[in-house]
Amino acid sequence: MPPKCKFTREEIIQAALDIAREEGVAFITARALGAKLGSSSKPIFSVFENMEEVQVEVQKAAKALYAEYVQIGLHQELAFKGVGTQYILFAINEPKLFQLLFMSEQPQKPSVAGILPIIDESYDQILLSVQNGYGLGKKDAENLYRHLWIYTHGIAVLCATNMCSFTAEEISTMMTEVCKALLKDIKRGKTE
Repeated sequence: MPPKCKFTREEIIQAALDIAREEGVAFITARALGAKLGSSSKPIFSVFENMEEVQVEVQKAAKALYAEYVQIGLHQELAFKGVGTQYILFAINEPKLFQLLFMSEQPQKPSVAGILPIIDESYDQILLSVQNGYGLGKKDAENLYRHLWIYTHGIAVLCATNMCSFTAEEISTMMTEVCKALLKDIKRGKTE
């Protein structure tokens, strides 16, 4: 009978996620993971076939953590603004995980109209919050979402890479100003 695994799958994933949070996903190696667990790397391979499998699980765990941020945003009075704010907070609080999920090179270069459903599993929920929150049809909601995501992503990248910092009030004001201007143009039929 083979010996019992020293660590559970969840413990190994959590240790790998901790490494990704602290140093970045590139630093998740068998040796680093073993050291984080206070062991050799051998117990890792009694649970996982290889390190690529561990990396896939870390990405899933990072997406689940980000989804928690999205849900917080969706439950705010202004849900779409709440999601944008939470996106930026995720970049501030979890810069390495933000970089993993939203600053990684894509296998193919999607159009700007197609990127959001690819990188954000909550796309449909967020789009619905735009439609309901601003009384927009699907096409106009997609347009507003896309424009504001580009703007919000820029702020988030600046925060995640320590290029600059913003106060919560500055973030709120900037997002409100841009949203109002875009909504005004959308309602007049001037954006594409």
